[in-house]
Amino acid sequence: MRLGNARNGRAANTQIARLLGAFGRDSAGNILPLTAMSVFVLTALIGSAVDLSRVYHAQNRLQNACDAGVLAGRRTEMTNGFDTAAQNTAQTYFKANFDQDLQGTSSTTLTTSTADSGNTINGTATTTVPMLLMSMFGKTSMTVTSNCTGTMGIGNSDVTFVLDTTGSMGDTMSDGTVKISGLKAAVKNFWVTLNTTVASTNARIRYAFVPYSTTVNVGAALSSLNSGYLTDHHGYQSKVPLFDSETDAYFVNYKTTWVPQEKYTYNSTFNGGVSQYSTTVYANQESCIADYPSSSWVNGTTTNSSTTTRMLRSSGSTYDNVSTNIQSTPQTLQNYSCWHSGNSYYLYVYSSYRTHNVYTYSGSVGTVQGTQSYNTLNHFDFRMVNYDTSSFKTFASVSTPTASDGSAESSTWDGCIEERATVPTTSPAFNATSGVITPSGATDLDIDTAPTSNDSTKWAPMWPTVSTMRVSSAYSSTYAEDIVLGSFGNTPGYYCPAVAKTLQTWTQSNFNSYVDTLNPNGDTYHDIGMIWGARLSSPTGIWSTLVNTAPANAGNVARHIIYMTDGIPNSYNYEYQAYGIEAHDKRITTNGTDAADGLHEARFRAICDAVKAKGIRIWVIGYTTTLTSDLSYCASPNSSYTAFNSSDINTAFQQIAKQIGELRISG
Repeated sequence: MRLGNARNGRAANTQIARLLGAFGRDSAGNILPLTAMSVFVLTALIGSAVDLSRVYHAQNRLQNACDAGVLAGRRTEMTNGFDTAAQNTAQTYFKANFDQDLQGTSSTTLTTSTADSGNTINGTATTTVPMLLMSMFGKTSMTVTSNCTGTMGIGNSDVTFVLDTTGSMGDTMSDGTVKISGLKAAVKNFWVTLNTTVASTNARIRYAFVPYSTTVNVGAALSSLNSGYLTDHHGYQSKVPLFDSETDAYFVNYKTTWVPQEKYTYNSTFNGGVSQYSTTVYANQESCIADYPSSSWVNGTTTNSSTTTRMLRSSGSTYDNVSTNIQSTPQTLQNYSCWHSGNSYYLYVYSSYRTHNVYTYSGSVGTVQGTQSYNTLNHFDFRMVNYDTSSFKTFASVSTPTASDGSAESSTWDGCIEERATVPTTSPAFNATSGVITPSGATDLDIDTAPTSNDSTKWAPMWPTVSTMRVSSAYSSTYAEDIVLGSFGNTPGYYCPAVAKTLQTWTQSNFNSYVDTLNPNGDTYHDIGMIWGARLSSPTGIWSTLVNTAPANAGNVARHIIYMTDGIPNSYNYEYQAYGIEAHDKRITTNGTDAADGLHEARFRAICDAVKAKGIRIWVIGYTTTLTSDLSYCASPNSSYTAFNSSDINTAFQQIAKQIGELRISG
């Protein structure tokens, strides 16, 4: 700050000094004139001190008011810079901090201006102080001036947006704006605000994005970092087609022999019974799948029978009394699946059944000219299937026998992931001393550790094309796997959000284009969003090289996560999400039927604790919703907001930007 102008005060002091000098040079004086002159001099000295004290007091109050005015004006600015609203706010705060009636001054003004589109606000404040005793010497008032500047600067900052893009973000608010549109505008304005603060500095600002709903889309980021972090094999709740197979023969000339034909028929309903195959305890699903025994069809007792049938010639004529011998051989196949119990997996077995029929004909039939084989879908077995993901995880097109008729269909990975191995728990907790989240085995809650050669530490590509849920009104057994297609085999709900982005600097055009890709779909899983916001922000995690890249100015870096959600948690056990199909996989619950919302929120709290322990500030915005206790718990001190319309959400992001931007007085 700068002191004001006191030129008039110095002029009055000069006049007094000249008067005293003239008096001292006069040698013809006597006692009475000397006494009178002494009174005059003392009055001038005392009056000067009193009035100057009042001037300096007014000067200090004026400077404080000037500072308050420009700071308030700068703080009020939104995307329109130092507009009328911001100017009016500056004047209001100035007047509130300098009451000229109380100070006994007059003609008080604050003049404001900006030369850089509102990033820096310059102010000049003036007021007139009346002189009391000095008015006896011709000095009746003194004008005091103060200069002030309010600006927002910023150091190096990394900001990770963790944004709820669930289906409810497509709802329309009371102000007529769709929620996702209000969010996009607010995030774009956030970039403008912070970019303005660094326009003439060497500070670095980087942004990362984690849109989330039922999962996150981090496949491209993981592949670029290390493709080995994604597993080459994974068990999916899927279906296996079983076919009736038959060979037809063509004939034209009469003959009394016929080549054998084969046909398989399958039981259309499950009747195999399920039992535990071994007592081996597996720590994770992947190791259980890897231990599947080999399977093959085993023959039962063959029976023979004869019958008479009618054969059809290719010309359309029919021939009766053709002898047909049928050999029927029942066959059994043991199928294996991994089932979850507590924190462990066990190998279970059940059986599929088919009959192998061989038909041999004799009689007046034609000469066989050729054969044609074909398969007809009998039914699907619904169970966990271990798929090779080595090509699928590279975003290549992969064919699987999962079409509605059991034929092959192609699919390509969209980038969304299944989390790595975990264990069901009601009370995950962050240990500040060890820096880890318990219980052990919950690798999904490990922010920092890189995958090893163990598949349980790796992530898997989500594969909705092969994933099937088993829903049946007759679903009386936990292990009733084999259900008729068309009755109970359903495609689970599946939602993949926009691609996540790791920390980087952005141009405004690229930033806006990315934000425009955000679209609402899916349900609300708070934990998966924060888990990946933490991974992308952690200076000690798998992206630590990127996170710790030093800025060119060699300064420190402040780290922030802005977590925005429009709703309370909403998990669903029969949809395909980051933890598989919970009804069957049981990775969060112990039985697949418990309400999982509270369990996901407990994980959310533990992750928030781990993030804050790394010195990362978490900002939380509740959008069209009040803050739940879990959201309030997650936020860093003085870092939570609520927003109920498009104006509110923009204001919340602007307030965060200004606090990140370090609003201050300069000059």
